[in-house]
Amino acid sequence: MGYKDFRDSYSFADLAVGKSLENSRSLKRMEQINKVVNWQNVEALLMEYYDVGKSKEGADAYPPLMLLKCLLLQKWFHIPSDPELEDQINDRISFKKFLGLPLDKPSPDHSTFSRFRSRLSEKAMRELNSEVLGQFARRGLKINEGIAVDARLVKSASRPLSNDELRREREKRERGEGDTDKNGKPIKFRRDLESDWTVKNDKPHFGLKEHVSVDVNNGFLLATKLTPASEHDSKYLPYLTLASCHTEEPIKKIYGDKGYYGEPNRSFLALNDIEDGIMRKDTTTAKITEYEVKRNKAISKKRYIVEQYFGLSHLHDRGYVARFTTIVKNTLDCMFRQMAFNLSRAVKVLGVT
Repeated sequence: MGYKDFRDSYSFADLAVGKSLENSRSLKRMEQINKVVNWQNVEALLMEYYDVGKSKEGADAYPPLMLLKCLLLQKWFHIPSDPELEDQINDRISFKKFLGLPLDKPSPDHSTFSRFRSRLSEKAMRELNSEVLGQFARRGLKINEGIAVDARLVKSASRPLSNDELRREREKRERGEGDTDKNGKPIKFRRDLESDWTVKNDKPHFGLKEHVSVDVNNGFLLATKLTPASEHDSKYLPYLTLASCHTEEPIKKIYGDKGYYGEPNRSFLALNDIEDGIMRKDTTTAKITEYEVKRNKAISKKRYIVEQYFGLSHLHDRGYVARFTTIVKNTLDCMFRQMAFNLSRAVKVLGVT
């Protein structure tokens, strides 16, 4: 087994449609993205984590960089499912050109996308996203001088279960019950048992929570992590800080809302010589001063950049609802969104035409 090679497979049809693509907005967008990223470096790193295709036996596999680009197309063009992604690639000339796939060659099967996604680890995606952000830094952008942290609720992909139902289902899964259907075959759908309940604004919510950090200078998404919805925002500030370090440049300041206020985070920031940009709130022993009120307003003007990411991903990628029924799969989906978002952002920040 090796990788499919399409470099010498272009037909007369590929040449004939070249003229028709000159005014394609989709292709222009993808050409702009090609100008902000070195795909060869991304591919070299990807190959370190992807074993499929390295064996000499079996049929040739699709190149992993092509499959990565397919999943980025899914994010950029708001394609809701893998079967729809397969159809779109077969139907759109601009997609095939971006992927390096000749017109007379079919798209990878939708199951190939699913297998590719499942074969990449969180570590691999963190490294890939770090490579992309590092490339931006090498072009002169300061990507982590100041970061803003926040969290949002994400609806579960499964219908809500009561706490008692969740406990019973988790116990059954631990015993290995319900892993097969009535015919003894492995079940294709497994209910989400990693979500849980929380209350926000007096409304109950069943699902997950996405914790993120965003660069306040350019709006790049630096880190993303999913947890059960009941997890408190505050405890993830240290993780987001460490996960945002994509260059040798130190983080100078962290901005956060009142949910991150408290002694543990103040001590963490002081210990790491990071300026405290966390909003203050009233405590049981003292109310915030007029100065702290003004300070909170100044911090909120920096924190808006996180809300911008939440809003865009909510609008274009249904970021408010989980696609899958496990935290691992949903985390990887968030990391693909992170890469797609940052590449699109870089086109604007760098002024690529």
